[in-house]
Amino acid sequence: MKIKVMYFARYREVLGVDAEKLEGSFATLDDVRKALVAKGGKHDVLREQNLMCARNEELCKLDEPLEDGDEVAFFPPVTGG
Repeated sequence: MKIKVMYFARYREVLGVDAEKLEGSFATLDDVRKALVAKGGKHDVLREQNLMCARNEELCKLDEPLEDGDEVAFFPPVTGG
């Protein structure tokens, strides 16, 4: 399965990239997140409990099922003021 992963806001700044391609066996969006965290280093930022995510430009939860070719996105929680 091939997935395009996009990063926004602080995640993009920390990782130094706005997107990357990932190949593997991923049933859910959380499987993608766990695979990225397993890389260690800067990817540890994705350990945050309240991160937000999307699949194919639709907000979703981490238990969202994935299909080959999906585009997923991670971004920090929105804070108001």
